[in-house]
This record gives sequence, C-alpha cells and structure tokens, in this order.
Amino acid sequence: MKIMQFAKGFAPGKCAALVLLLVLSGAAMSATAAAAAEAKVIVVLGDSLAAGLGVEPEEAFPALLQSKIDAAGWHDTVINAGVSGDTSADGLGRVDWLLKRRLDVLILELGGNDGLRGIPVTTTKTNLQTIIDRVRSKYPQAQIIIAGMKMPPNMGAAYTAAFQEVYPELAAENHASLIPFLLEGIGGQPELNQPDHIHPTAEGHKLVAGNVWKVLEPMLEKMHAGKP
Repeated sequence: MKIMQFAKGFAPGKCAALVLLLVLSGAAMSATAAAAAEAKVIVVLGDSLAAGLGVEPEEAFPALLQSKIDAAGWHDTVINAGVSGDTSADGLGRVDWLLKRRLDVLILELGGNDGLRGIPVTTTKTNLQTIIDRVRSKYPQAQIIIAGMKMPPNMGAAYTAAFQEVYPELAAENHASLIPFLLEGIGGQPELNQPDHIHPTAEGHKLVAGNVWKVLEPMLEKMHAGKP
C-alpha cells in the first residue's frame, strides 16, 4: 500500500519499474542483514601456542576468545586448529582439510617453530603465503589475521630481524590484519610463562587472548554490521 502511494503520479510503465526497484532493494537489504546476522566461523590455525600446551583446553587463548565472543552476545564459533610442534609446512599440509568447512576469519598463528629450527625465512614466508592463497581461493570474502612472532636473540641478529619482518610484510601484501607480536607483554615474563620459557601459563594465555581480541573484536563488529 505504501509503495503504491509513493508511486502515485508516475506513468504506468515507470510506476511498475519503480515498484520492482523498491522490491529488489528491499530484498537486497534483507539479504545483507541476514548475512551480517549469520554466525561467523573463526579458525585458529596454529601450533602449541594455540593448542594450549601445558594448560587446560579451556585455558588456551582460542577458548578464551570464544568466551569473549559469547559475552559480546554473538553466536560465532572459534575452532582451535592448533597442533603442538607444527611448522608452517605442517599447517600448509592440513589447510585443505580445514577448508572443507566454511570459515569467515582465519587467525594464522604459525612460524614460531620454523624460527626455533632455523628454517630459512623465505621458506616460512612462502608457506604462510600459500596458506593465505588457498583460503582466499576457497573463501574470497574470508578475513585474515596474521599473528606476528619474534625469535630470541640467540638465533642471530640477521635471522631474527628477517624473521620478524615476515609478518608485517605478509599483512601488507595481502591486505590482512596484523597482531604485531602475539606474545606482547608475555614473552620474557617468568611469571607468565611455563618453565620452558616459551609457552604461556593460564594467566599468560589471558593476555594472549587480549592481544588477539584487540584485532578480532572490531573485525567482528564490522562483519555483524554488514560493513566491508
């Protein structure tokens, strides 16, 4: 009724076209709203940090991200695809299997084990880039978050500098979001790390989750608002 009143005064042909346009616009808006309201799937592809080595599964940062999402009132799901000991090559080897299920956000948390093993930086970067390429090929609209990592100084100044640059370079080259250093505020703090000085304690994981949430939360807000 309202559409017809608005269209009153237009020639019959133009009136029909206007009504059709309004109907299609309404359908497009409904589709956008439905897409925004749809629960998102966030996959954390990582190593022992994501897997939560040495802590309970519910204490690892991916589970803490799920708690933050639940508290925000969203119905999104975090999938923890962390495997202890995984290198970038290992992650690449199983990414196709992970992509059998839809994902909306990929948190790429790999490379730390590459660095500790002295794997060439170019190899690590190529593997991470290939993972991103495969995700974008299967799900072009997927958002990518790259979790930056640093190496201890005993790996040598040249190697540690080159390794650290991999993550911001990948983020810039792929228009991806970047967590500059996943362990910011945790690395080098004995009280927040287990005896191996590598893996966070339960308290450390809370801070890791906070570092990720700074990037993930605004991303999810935009996605649920239907913004690009």
